[in-house]
Amino acid sequence: MVMNLANSFLARARDGVAWRGLVYTIFILHFVFVCQLLLLQPLVSASDSKTNSAAELFERVAQSVKVKLYSDALDDLNSAIEADPTLSEAYFRRASILRQICRYDESEISYQKFLELKPGHSAAEKELSQLNQAKSAFESALTLSSSGDHSKALEFVDKVVLVFSPACSKAKILKVRLLLGVKDFSAAISESGYILREDENNLEALLLRGRAYYYLADHDVASKHYQKGLRLDPEHSELKKAYFGLKKLLKKTKSAEDNANKGKLRVAVEDYKAALAMDPDHIAHNVNLHLGLCKVLVTLGRGNDALNSCNDALNIDEELLEALVQRGEAKLLTEDWEGAVEDLKSAAQQSPQDMNIREALMRAEKALKMSKRKDWYKILGISKTASIAEIKRAYKKLALQWHPDKNVENREEAENKFREIAAAYEVVLGDDEKRARFDRGEDVEDMGMGGGGGGFNPFGGGGGGGGQHFSFQFDGGFPGGFDGGFPGGGGGGGFQFHF
Repeated sequence: MVMNLANSFLARARDGVAWRGLVYTIFILHFVFVCQLLLLQPLVSASDSKTNSAAELFERVAQSVKVKLYSDALDDLNSAIEADPTLSEAYFRRASILRQICRYDESEISYQKFLELKPGHSAAEKELSQLNQAKSAFESALTLSSSGDHSKALEFVDKVVLVFSPACSKAKILKVRLLLGVKDFSAAISESGYILREDENNLEALLLRGRAYYYLADHDVASKHYQKGLRLDPEHSELKKAYFGLKKLLKKTKSAEDNANKGKLRVAVEDYKAALAMDPDHIAHNVNLHLGLCKVLVTLGRGNDALNSCNDALNIDEELLEALVQRGEAKLLTEDWEGAVEDLKSAAQQSPQDMNIREALMRAEKALKMSKRKDWYKILGISKTASIAEIKRAYKKLALQWHPDKNVENREEAENKFREIAAAYEVVLGDDEKRARFDRGEDVEDMGMGGGGGGFNPFGGGGGGGGQHFSFQFDGGFPGGFDGGFPGGGGGGGFQFHF
């Protein structure tokens, strides 16, 4: 019985050991499993977190670029690269942004770093090629701009630089400067407006937009742009020069106009010239200065100077009616009768209801008609104010000088001269009434020398051949009678000429 109890105890002991071993084994296995879970979970979480943070980074960068916050986007990418220098996508995106804002050297370094991590990447190689094209085009544009070839420079900026670097503020500002250079002021206003929408305090854009308005003669708007820029930077040299230059120009222009209105014409002339000298390229404003100067010079009777000023105005605006009228008046002063009629007739066609123009045209047409008559004063070599005594002396002198019998070698020329001299005295200047009518520009019958009929002929009768005989004598110092109808009538004696 004792043996049986011992055996039973031993059996139970063996069963307990086995059970404890089993429990211990299970515990050990569970412990190992728990440790594995505890050790692997952080690694999995870190991997997921890394993936999620990269996605969030690039999304944030994309949003910053969308709203043109390029500095913020670059800051995020730089921080990401600093944390993980193997993050290839960050290099690529940084390179692309730097290319768009034309920081070409930095962009090239980022592309090359990306290609080290991702050799042969086609998109990166393409963008790197575009970068080189844009960089070369920008350098060419700057060179052409410095040499004055604004049109060609504009092509490089517009068709290359801003295609591959659409956010390049330096290229945008250069484009506005080039548009001013080719005098496309409306386009310059539009382009500078885009810049100011992105940065309303951009001083260069304010300056250039002000200049565009200035050259369109919209001086109030130009001044507002200059003033805004100077409020931001009171010492900005170009803005100060533009603003005070505009004020000085307007002051001198007003002085010229005021002096012209007050009748201080010579002072007005000097003011107009001084205003024109301030900015010869400001044609939208200078056209009015040239016109104002022309009008003053016409009033002063300075025909040639007035003509030059009117031409300057019409060269700027060929349809400027008032300049055309004033040029017609200037041509009257210079005795360009046909030119005056042409200008005033053109002006009258443009403004048929303007009676002042019609009156000026009538004066010009009358002057043209008078110019085609013989100038009897000129033939006798006297002024229009000559006295009768002066007329007689001139007539006596020329009649002796050009009588055909005294000019045998040039008889035909002498006969023509002699006829004109005789007609000048007999037909007009020897008759007070006819002279007055002639001076008024009226038609005077039988003033011409005439051909086959009716005209004055100092050699007497009309047509046939054969010689004519008449005598010519001076009685009391003045030519006497000529047989055959020569002026004066009188006794014989003196010189006798035979034809």
